[in-house]
Amino acid sequence: MMIAAAWILAALGGAHILVGLLWFREPIRAAWRDGGFGQFQGHDARRVAFWFTIFGPLLLCVGHVAIVAAAASDFALIHIIGWYLLGLAGVAVLAVPKSGFWVVLLLAPVLIGAGRLW
Repeated sequence: MMIAAAWILAALGGAHILVGLLWFREPIRAAWRDGGFGQFQGHDARRVAFWFTIFGPLLLCVGHVAIVAAAASDFALIHIIGWYLLGLAGVAVLAVPKSGFWVVLLLAPVLIGAGRLW
């Protein structure tokens, strides 16, 4: 279950990148056409595009670390990752209830429990 949760995190990261680049292609293109630097602020669509897409590499990174930790049986690291994700997803779900953060909120207890060998 622990390795599955880790792979789901990595897959979510990859999906965020892919979906962000496809779904938000126009705001991203517009920002780059306007020079790129500083062009994601002050425009709601561009800001959403940036944060949605940039969250992908972060999830991918955490998922990859969790995969490596699971393979190395580093249960302490899995436990810590679970708590960080629980805090992040908990705040995010309160801030934006209609979001995909519910998936992370469900994965976090799995990692916390796996880190405690439950």
